[in-house]
Amino acid sequence: MTDVQPIACTPPEADPSTFGFAFCEGGVCAAKGIKASGTHAGFRADPNRLDLAVVAADEACVCAGTFTKNQFCAAPVQVSRARADVGVARAVMLNSGNANASTGEQGLKVARESAALLAKELGCPEEQILVASTGVIGQQQDLAPYVEGIPGAVAELGADNEHAHAAARAVMTTDTVPKEVSLEGTIGAKNGRGGRVVHVGGFVKGSGMIMPDMATMLCVLTTDAPLTKRSAHAALLQAVRSSFNKVTVDSDTSTNDSCFLLATGEAGGEPICEGSEAYKAVAGALRVAAETLARKIAADGEGATKLVTVDVLGCETEKDADTVARSIANSPLVKTAIFGHDANWGRVAAAAGKCGVSFDQEKVDIDLLGVPVLRAGMPVEVDEDDMLKRFEAPEVSIVVDLHQGSESTRIWTCDFTHEYVTINGDYRT
Repeated sequence: MTDVQPIACTPPEADPSTFGFAFCEGGVCAAKGIKASGTHAGFRADPNRLDLAVVAADEACVCAGTFTKNQFCAAPVQVSRARADVGVARAVMLNSGNANASTGEQGLKVARESAALLAKELGCPEEQILVASTGVIGQQQDLAPYVEGIPGAVAELGADNEHAHAAARAVMTTDTVPKEVSLEGTIGAKNGRGGRVVHVGGFVKGSGMIMPDMATMLCVLTTDAPLTKRSAHAALLQAVRSSFNKVTVDSDTSTNDSCFLLATGEAGGEPICEGSEAYKAVAGALRVAAETLARKIAADGEGATKLVTVDVLGCETEKDADTVARSIANSPLVKTAIFGHDANWGRVAAAAGKCGVSFDQEKVDIDLLGVPVLRAGMPVEVDEDDMLKRFEAPEVSIVVDLHQGSESTRIWTCDFTHEYVTINGDYRT
């Protein structure tokens, strides 16, 4: 083994204690004033498969949203984007099994009418209902499952961990596990006294067709912090940019990407505005929540066996770092090598070099699984048996330092397996 030291790199996930928070139970219902449910409405044939989720605030609250930039955006995206811009919402309703994408005016009609049905049950204006869908593209969505499922979904709304878990399960498609997070912290305390207890929670679905652009597949985040419309939007953008926009499973951006934030204000106190210490703490907690969920997406990529973290350091610009990192993370050769437990740094180097970012190859360093494999553009001898043992870990790290500047980025991805081809070859059937 070489005595060359590994490249220094920050931990793979933000520490909630940095912002005065800690992980807790509760999922999307951790925030006070939030209830959730998951039920079978009939979008799927299997009566045991939950397919309709509702996340509702006790009263209309501050909201923010980010959505796909895919030009083939789904009907729910078009409806919810306009409503989220207003900054007030009562609930988010999400279905799985049918994407309601490429469905024209009929799809828009169903999206609006389904929202109206939920609004009637909750006793609020229909413009306060945000909607999202996931599933097969190009199939018209029937209103009947909403008619059948919404009354039960509203009747089943609850504020405990079980109800949060049901909502997270109801949005799953090829996901193998529900993906949830929740945090609790105290903001505004002085000398260890006073302050407000604040919660952040959420769930996300996503396993394939994942390289989000302004959001992720489907995500609902909640907080009881009294954010303003402006600070909620800013905090969500900050969280999304450092998390969901840094995930890629297969380089494909979905037609339905939607990420929502509901802020009930139930923690009490003065409104939290941008720039304040309270804002920094809540925004930081939201970022931790989003990064935690983003890692779970990558780890649960379709057919994946490994979560892969790609760090690219020493770039002239952040854009350069992102370009190089995505080239590595999206490379089929890199991803299949990881699946095969092959410490083939040459594939990483080639992926970095093909993407159009200029650098001096004689300055490049690469680490795989915490082991130096390339220094100043030349290979470093490694113990292949040791590398095989390291590949037994659930997470694989790739670190590349171009030594061209001070900018860096991190991307999360996964390996490519035979199962990925099977899942997507059989997706519609």
